[in-house]
Amino acid sequence: MTSFWSMWISVITLAVIFGCLILVMRTRKSEVYKETTTETMHHAFDGIEELDNPLPRWWFNMFLITIVFGLVYLFLYPGLGNYKGYLNWTSYNQWEEEMAHAEEHYKPVFAKFAGLSVEEIATNDNARLMGQRMFNNNCALCHGQGGAGAYGFPNLSDSDWLYGGDGATIKASITNGRSGAMPGWGAVIGEDGVRNVTSYVMSISGQAADATAAAQGKTTYQAMCVACHGVDGTGNKLLGAPNLTDDVWLYGSTFEKVAHTIRQGRAGVMPAHGALLSDDKIHLISGYVYSLSN
Repeated sequence: MTSFWSMWISVITLAVIFGCLILVMRTRKSEVYKETTTETMHHAFDGIEELDNPLPRWWFNMFLITIVFGLVYLFLYPGLGNYKGYLNWTSYNQWEEEMAHAEEHYKPVFAKFAGLSVEEIATNDNARLMGQRMFNNNCALCHGQGGAGAYGFPNLSDSDWLYGGDGATIKASITNGRSGAMPGWGAVIGEDGVRNVTSYVMSISGQAADATAAAQGKTTYQAMCVACHGVDGTGNKLLGAPNLTDDVWLYGSTFEKVAHTIRQGRAGVMPAHGALLSDDKIHLISGYVYSLSN
């Protein structure tokens, strides 16, 4: 924030507080009667008259206490532009302290399961339940409750895995993340080539396709696609290239969706969680994810 806006905010904030103080004091001073009285304000409504009593002292004192509290708060904590407060408090620092305290407090709990393999965690009720809760907090936004997946986000509850579904590979995916890159071929093979390859890909996955277009697409596939997806289209887990011969489709299996993938390409990113979660937490999440398909 620039010095101008910092000063602007500070002046307005303090002006409002001191303005309230002046208003309270002037109102108090202008009261005609300082104690409870039977005198009225000389107007009535529906037979009810308003007494000219002063503001109760406790109420007046509450106004003063609130104003003093506001000034003390703004001295101790940030609230006046760029001023950081006497205590130099920030929400981020407080969050870090709370997280450090939680890590230390729950460390023995996680340590109990650190010696178990991912596969063993999947069969341990307590460990799996802990992993499920952390999965819901960190992974369900993309993969859904129960790991059922969504458009562009893999289903973790079936047996189809881009990079492998064993415990070690699942843990590596969560820790290091994954970055899938399917290049767009539209500019290389043209629109006819895209539609022919789409027909071929649909044919090897057991879907209805134009036989003539599929035959032409097979030639293009063998020239452009086998390096990743293999000669038989069963994919390559080392590259994260999906199996094209089954009925599992991350971005949809209709002709137009498959054609769009071939034409434009895809770029799926699974963010690395190694810097966000401790190894013990990732270990428990991996066990839960492994249990979904086993």
